[in-house]
Amino acid sequence: MSYLISLAIGIAVGLLYGGLDFRSPAPPAVALVGLLGMQLGEKAWPLGKQLVAGWLS
Repeated sequence: MSYLISLAIGIAVGLLYGGLDFRSPAPPAVALVGLLGMQLGEKAWPLGKQLVAGWLS
């Protein structure tokens, strides 16, 4: 369900940008790389916490 909500919001923002004749602040490839970085950071945070906890114990 969250995928559908995310898609719907993305389409709505795209329509708003198109309606206002506003260019996206980042080219699509740059935006996708940024999203990939966010996903990697989200996954790395718990792993980093486990590593630090292991070093401290």
